[in-house]
Amino acid sequence: MVKNYQVAGMTCDHCAMSVTEEINEVDGATVVNVNVADGLVTVSGEDFADSDIAAAVKEAGFSLVDAD
Repeated sequence: MVKNYQVAGMTCDHCAMSVTEEINEVDGATVVNVNVADGLVTVSGEDFADSDIAAAVKEAGFSLVDAD
């Protein structure tokens, strides 16, 4: 499964690293790609929940705006 998430507030590579580290802790999420310029986070893996990704993004200090 591959899902895209719009994340608000990311402005730099450190932001991307923080989001990546938190999402990597989510069960089922195996690959995380972050595009800071677009505020887009792509997560690949199996059987992860949007709510878990949202919680990880919040833990990193940002907010999930949209998921597809």
